[in-house]
Amino acid sequence: MAHVRSARAAPAPRTALTAADLVAVDRRLAASDALLASAYPGDDGSRQPVHTVYVPADRYDAGLPAEWGVAALAAAESAGGLEALAVRVGLDPALVDQVVPAVRDKLEREPIEDLRLDFEDGYGDHGDEVEDSDARRLAERVAAAVAAGLAPPFIGVRIKSFEASTRARGIRTLDLFVSTLVARGDLPTGLAITMPKVSTVAQVEAMADVMAALERAHGLPDGRLRFEVQVETPQLVLGPDGVSPLAQLPAAVPGRISGLHYGTYDYSAALQISAANQSMEHPVADHAKEIMQLAVAGTGIRLSDGSTNLLPLGDRADEAWRLHARLVRRSLDRGFPQGWDLHANQLPTRFIATYAFYREGYAAASARLRDYLAHESGAVLDEPATARALAGFVLRGVDCGALAETEVAADVGIDRHALRVLAHPGPARPAPAPPKLANG
Repeated sequence: MAHVRSARAAPAPRTALTAADLVAVDRRLAASDALLASAYPGDDGSRQPVHTVYVPADRYDAGLPAEWGVAALAAAESAGGLEALAVRVGLDPALVDQVVPAVRDKLEREPIEDLRLDFEDGYGDHGDEVEDSDARRLAERVAAAVAAGLAPPFIGVRIKSFEASTRARGIRTLDLFVSTLVARGDLPTGLAITMPKVSTVAQVEAMADVMAALERAHGLPDGRLRFEVQVETPQLVLGPDGVSPLAQLPAAVPGRISGLHYGTYDYSAALQISAANQSMEHPVADHAKEIMQLAVAGTGIRLSDGSTNLLPLGDRADEAWRLHARLVRRSLDRGFPQGWDLHANQLPTRFIATYAFYREGYAAASARLRDYLAHESGAVLDEPATARALAGFVLRGVDCGALAETEVAADVGIDRHALRVLAHPGPARPAPAPPKLANG
């Protein structure tokens, strides 16, 4: 008879580390935990515009966005229509029926997503009395446009730089503009303030101090006023100590910076790039933008590419449209979902290229998301981080109008709110468990 050994329970595992050991680890990492929580909260999930339109401040009135939309459609018609223009700049003919009607609707309904009234290069020096008057008058116009529903979702000003020669003027214009808005009521939800020609961390810290002082003066909540930093000087990319000031900005002024915007021409000129070769795709531009991406990863600070100054006008219109569409797509492919537009005729190619980007990627992204949410193994096994990226891609497409909420609900099975939660689960938190499908 075979010998049968009696089953015995395995001894319970025992740990060697004590509670005191764990407390010591927590104590050692306390500063690291605080840094991650304050400087790297992740994206807040709010909408990011696909572009920023710059206009000289004194040329703004409430009708400007609609006028740009009309001009954009007229320019496209002069080129044979939106369909012909889309194909001419490289759109796959199979996508024309999906992209062109949505672009036409966009140009009629919301031709400008983000508008910046420029008190810097586009405005120049009109003297203090005139700029004082303009700052107040234009703030009144913005407040009236917001109240009437005529303002873009995002609107604000670019002030003069914090260099010694223009600092006081820039601060005064900002003060007058914000103070006038406050006097008219609540600040616009999409208020945007741009700080140009930044060279040092100290300038950004000073701007944060100005914002805090304005908040105190007007009884605004802490952190209500944020600002964009334009990256257009070499000193901001690489400092004299060999360290990149860009990487220091999120921790220097936590929560104050809303975005980094690349300045194509000032930056290129500062590096002695000849005018003929200054471009968003020059190697020096790509290097600066890669540093920008690394500097703000995980911080919630958004990124914007720059502009092209070859405008779709006259004999070079076709060349300019093709270039603009290609550069918009290039930026999107490289993780820059936003850029600058300088003329109404650039709007058709901004939206054609942007909508094509989201429509081309939508079928694969929506299928992978649905598999992930249904806990099914498709051709690609996606992890939570990739699911967040897929959801973010689809969400940006919905936010700008390239994708319809109804088709996402049908194809993915979740509504816009659930999509936003999946894309941006919150600061210092893991991705949530896949939400329940809309169809059960």
